[in-house]
Amino acid sequence: MIRDEASFGAFLDAVRKFVRDKAIPREAEVEQTGEIPDVGTNTGIGSEGLVVDGTEEQKKRYLPRLASGEWTSCLAITEPEAGSEASNVRTMARRDGDSFILDGEKRYITNAPIADVFTITARTEPGTKGAKGVSAFIVERGTPGLVSGKPYRKMGQAGSPVGSVFLDSCRIPASSIIGGVEGAGFATVMKALNKQRIHLAALSTGPAMRMLELAVDHARTRVQFGQPVAQHQLVQALIADCQTEIFAARSMILETARKRDRGEDVVLEASMCKYFATEMCGRVADRCVQIFGGAGYVADYAPIERWFRDVRLFRLYEGTSQIHQLNIARLTLNRTPSP
Repeated sequence: MIRDEASFGAFLDAVRKFVRDKAIPREAEVEQTGEIPDVGTNTGIGSEGLVVDGTEEQKKRYLPRLASGEWTSCLAITEPEAGSEASNVRTMARRDGDSFILDGEKRYITNAPIADVFTITARTEPGTKGAKGVSAFIVERGTPGLVSGKPYRKMGQAGSPVGSVFLDSCRIPASSIIGGVEGAGFATVMKALNKQRIHLAALSTGPAMRMLELAVDHARTRVQFGQPVAQHQLVQALIADCQTEIFAARSMILETARKRDRGEDVVLEASMCKYFATEMCGRVADRCVQIFGGAGYVADYAPIERWFRDVRLFRLYEGTSQIHQLNIARLTLNRTPSP
């Protein structure tokens, strides 16, 4: 694929200007109100299943509205007993003529309180276990039997509502199965997650860069022992560690994204990116609060306190760090021949 470098550069400049001039000045407002202003808010993870496996009719109906921001989507996988063990799906989808009837509960679903479209996993083959017999459905808000709960009170990430989804005799047409194929839902979800893990790694690296910028600015102006704290070697060590880990994460993400663009298998690399970048972001957040000192703990003084809370979730969703450690080890062992 040939890219117009001039146009791409102009696009990046426009994005940076929007973030600097429009988004950043409204961060405090989002923190106070818990709401994103009326600019399209969405999650790619909620639409990616349609992108990779949806029928042409499904794509035509949903993707334009999701891309424009007219509709918001969510991916509903997690259940009371299906979190890290995502294939332990208890939500049932019972066939009834040309329809399916869904019953079950989903938890900790990002965008659930505001989503217009839900991608929902449910078991269509009774008696099956694990990934077998799981299908993915696209369900619109307003469908009788689908109710989303109130947004949870959370540690951070104001403006990103999370809640439960309840399905009680929710009847949907059989054509709601993504791709029109029963039993392929877990594979569809995994395809979406592999891309999203690269995205989340990048989403963790950006805040790390932002936090380091805030910490460096503070260190240059905060005077202790007669000089800016940036001149103290132990503070410089914290800065050096942050910058080095950010560079490592960014390099991993770019290399993995290039491989994916070439059509190569990046299951292992995507998992490593998600694991390393999210853990890196947590370490950077901790160091930056340390650089701020007591001021870093006071929300009235600097946004670093909010960032510290917001980035904690990165290590939990879309596979905890521990699940990714197991996944990375399993894939490595499978690829390494026995002596």
